[in-house]
Amino acid sequence: MTLAPTQTGTAIGTRYAEQQSGTTANTASASSDYEMFLRMLTVQMQNQDPLNPIDSADYAVQLATFSGVEQAVRTNQLLESLQSQFGLLGMAQLAGWVGQEARAAAPVYVDGTPVTLSPDPASAADRAVLVVRDAQDRVLSREDLPVSTAPYNWAGTDATGAALPRGSYTLTLESYFADTLLDSRPVEYYAQILEARGGVDGTRLVLRGGIEVPASSVTALRMH
Repeated sequence: MTLAPTQTGTAIGTRYAEQQSGTTANTASASSDYEMFLRMLTVQMQNQDPLNPIDSADYAVQLATFSGVEQAVRTNQLLESLQSQFGLLGMAQLAGWVGQEARAAAPVYVDGTPVTLSPDPASAADRAVLVVRDAQDRVLSREDLPVSTAPYNWAGTDATGAALPRGSYTLTLESYFADTLLDSRPVEYYAQILEARGGVDGTRLVLRGGIEVPASSVTALRMH
């Protein structure tokens, strides 16, 4: 490698910083990069202009630049390691959830088995209506429910009382007072947890029927 005599004193440090930008090397790679940095610095010293030698202060700047980048690389390594450990810890804790029933507001999988709903009508409501929609957002039924937060076993039927085809549906609860709509909100329900998956967006739970929900959206758990 030959460096032009006019190359500035901070060239090596700057080039190294550019190579390391946006990357996190492992320990072996960091050691190799350090040796490369020293070789580049030695070549720079050997090829400097004798009539215009590089100032010693520039070498100090290069060393400081290299040290700062190395520190950033090692910090990133540490943060990634901690993130991985925290992720494993969270997954280990969530493993105990598998097999239990989680309560969350999500699409409901219907397969002929009654679904335990947890309605939450508005406090001033005198009427509560369960609205069932299919995947195309078509209203399939409107069913009056007790104005109560007590669990409600929904049979999974349409407006005629016939069983809905197997699949996922969206449930909302409309709250009325004297025929005036006060509120419309998703209905929470209980479903068995089949799997816990980690990902870039956090841990997600797979419920019966393949319905996925963020673990953070679960508001209650109970034994299956």
